[in-house]
Amino acid sequence: MKGLFKPKPKIRTPADIVRRVRELLIYFHGASNLNQDPKWQEKMEELGKLIEELKFILYGSSDSEPVPEACAQVTQEFFRENTLRLLILCLPKLNLEARKDATQVVANLQRQQVNSRLIACDYLEANIDLMDILVKGYEDHKIALHYGSMLRECIRHQSIAKYVLETHLQKFFHYIQLPDFDVSSDAAATFKELLTRHKSTVAQFLSRNYDWFFKEFNTKLLESPTYIIRRQAIKPVLQLLGDILLDRSNAAIMVRYVSSKGNLIILMNLLRESSKPIQMEAFHIFKLFAANRNKPPDIVSILIANRSKLLRFFGNFKLDKENERFEADKAQVVKEIAELEPKEIQCVQAG
Repeated sequence: MKGLFKPKPKIRTPADIVRRVRELLIYFHGASNLNQDPKWQEKMEELGKLIEELKFILYGSSDSEPVPEACAQVTQEFFRENTLRLLILCLPKLNLEARKDATQVVANLQRQQVNSRLIACDYLEANIDLMDILVKGYEDHKIALHYGSMLRECIRHQSIAKYVLETHLQKFFHYIQLPDFDVSSDAAATFKELLTRHKSTVAQFLSRNYDWFFKEFNTKLLESPTYIIRRQAIKPVLQLLGDILLDRSNAAIMVRYVSSKGNLIILMNLLRESSKPIQMEAFHIFKLFAANRNKPPDIVSILIANRSKLLRFFGNFKLDKENERFEADKAQVVKEIAELEPKEIQCVQAG
């Protein structure tokens, strides 16, 4: 008869789940030798299930949509104390599935509003050192992709992106060259996000850091002798450069870039690459040099000195499929180069 009167298990609220997750994370964070606790595997299994449960609350499932009230509870409780910090610090101790679920939970929380505020941003601003931890994650291939994904979600917030740009961008020139293709590709994705998402912040950053940034960009990426860069990264790097230069917010940066003799020489060398996709991306940037109405004397002299080679190259430069826009752009570049005269150098110099 006793079995008939067992108390019903207490239903846990979303906030209760977060609190239990925090308790388990505190345990794992403080445990120096898990093997001394015979129940650690049981606790790890519980933690994994709870993180998965949080994922279902925030994203919903195939059978149900997420409930706004439940999402708000999770978000408030998550950022009320240091659950995010604990989750990031304990991520290396979690199993692969729990890491994946944790990464999705962190991503979703960046978008959750409570009383019309993105409280994740407030928390990150007060705990900005977490970005240092996430960036450094690229140095550990076991967690690099999870930390990288979290980092990209965090830099959706402009103030956080500004901090990472100013404090850590230089490290990415190294991370993009890491021998692990998956890690280097993930670092490149974060690098691109940092340099394209928040237009005004990026424009200010590049204006203040133009010299060292483009020196690194040229030597570490465009002119890199590293095999992985030459084979896999030059095309997306050139695409990124084009995105930066053609953005209206970076108009002053673009004018400065196309006034550089060194930059022109790099682009002309890239036009000679055997890879058609690389040639194509290089062409999109080279045409900015040709279109510049205020070419400096040394730019004009280089174009004239190489005019016959350039015209011959563009005469044979074709795409596999017809493209009217490309042909029009190419014709304009050819016209600009063909019409350059030595006297223009004298006129510019005289001015």
